[in-house]
Amino acid sequence: MFSIVHELTLLQEREGWLSEAALRELARRLNVPLHRLESVTTFYPHFRRKPAARTEVAVCRDLACALAEGGASAARLRGVLAGRDDVEVCEVSCLGRCDGAPAAAIGPRVLRLDRTDEILEAIDHPQTRADERAPRDWGLAEIYSSAQDRYGTLRSALKRERSASIGALEDAGLRGMGGAGFPTGRKWALVAGEAALPKYVICNADESEPGSFKDREILRDLPHLVLEGMALAGHCVGAERGFVFIRHEYAPERRALEVALAEARARGALGAGIFGSDFDFDIDIFVSPGGYILGEESALLECMEGRRGEPRNKPPFPGTVGLFGQPTLINNVETFAHATGILGRGVEWWRSLGKRGFAGHKFISVSGHVAEPGVALVPFGTTLGELLERCGGMRGGRPLAAIAPGGASSNFLPPDCLDVPIDFKTLADAGSMLGSGAAVFIAEGHDLIEVGCNVTRFFRNESCGKCVPCRVGSEKAVKLLESGAGVGEETRALLQELNATMLRTSICGLGQVALGPLLSILANFPERVRRD
Repeated sequence: MFSIVHELTLLQEREGWLSEAALRELARRLNVPLHRLESVTTFYPHFRRKPAARTEVAVCRDLACALAEGGASAARLRGVLAGRDDVEVCEVSCLGRCDGAPAAAIGPRVLRLDRTDEILEAIDHPQTRADERAPRDWGLAEIYSSAQDRYGTLRSALKRERSASIGALEDAGLRGMGGAGFPTGRKWALVAGEAALPKYVICNADESEPGSFKDREILRDLPHLVLEGMALAGHCVGAERGFVFIRHEYAPERRALEVALAEARARGALGAGIFGSDFDFDIDIFVSPGGYILGEESALLECMEGRRGEPRNKPPFPGTVGLFGQPTLINNVETFAHATGILGRGVEWWRSLGKRGFAGHKFISVSGHVAEPGVALVPFGTTLGELLERCGGMRGGRPLAAIAPGGASSNFLPPDCLDVPIDFKTLADAGSMLGSGAAVFIAEGHDLIEVGCNVTRFFRNESCGKCVPCRVGSEKAVKLLESGAGVGEETRALLQELNATMLRTSICGLGQVALGPLLSILANFPERVRRD
């Protein structure tokens, strides 16, 4: 079904790169035009079109790693490796290891870039598997009191009307946790109401925004919650097949999923006739060839169908015309995990988890200059200040300068917003957004304009290039910032004009948010802006 991307991935794993001769042979075997393979391989960063050095050290250049002086660490490493032709140090976009910044990857291993001895050891003694760690106890015993209780929610759901499960999600007010915040129950109902068959369920695990890594932890520690949520969704909407679309950098998480899938099938929770019912549903893993744009659901679908990951014009939406033109439900990792909890424990249970009048709880990625970066599971209504305290406060007791509460795409807020509760509306009212659920805390002494420029470069680098406003606007903004002339009134006016155009005319959210974080710094921290 997904022969093009899958076959290209296998070919690269076997040969180390994708030569023209190998692509011609693959085109012949798949009976597709060579230009289609050329189009795909030149779009995705994971595919190589020239031989690589024996060892590649991929160095993250984005927000969390920049805050951790990743540039200086990379320069030191290049100095140490000077004269070694068998090693290539290259910059890449976010590796999804913001809690271990500055990060570098050597094959499937991700290490601290500032630990040069460990990097050198990994270069000279490569391992074929990524490092493993024991699963974390998230304190979710109220969902699974023991491993034997797994998939009990699905077993119960098979005995009741499908509309009852959708209604419970609507009553709970669960919203999508990947960034857009669309009501989950409504999305499931829309796909359930489509008559066309077959239908598909996709878990979007292509978590690629700087600062966001919570889904990585959920997949590694709580894969059964996600798989059960997908099966519940399949039952509700009338789908028989699901896919976890996971970024290729998440090798340990993929193995955890593979183990969980095998266990689910052995229990009868996946496959034909689940738990003796007439419901058939199974899940496969689709490995992403890379690119932040694939977090956009229609770009993800384009990739799965063997094309460049460029967003589609909407409408129609994936719920009506999705994978291979069929109705498709797409939610992210955390959304499926919470759906399992709500359908297993009930709406009142979900409401009881919040504080200050809010309902539910939320996984939050926390990075930047905090003492203990990582993922925290907190009640909705927890303030940003309480979240910071949960993570040990600012490292070294440094004063707080700014907060990005929802990842690199969210607007930066000043320290006086620490009392803002974590919720979709409260953060929007404060001038930012919950976004992907990734709080980045920045200490005094760091150049906030450079922070904004770093984020803008990320979106420039990750633009798919399909629409002119995003492709040209993001490049123009970076050039303005890198001109060395400061951010005077003329530059500020040009940036605001670019932002207004990109907001109105970009096809997807990337172009619509690309300049927002930078402009929020200019607006909220005017004393830090060099104007000459």
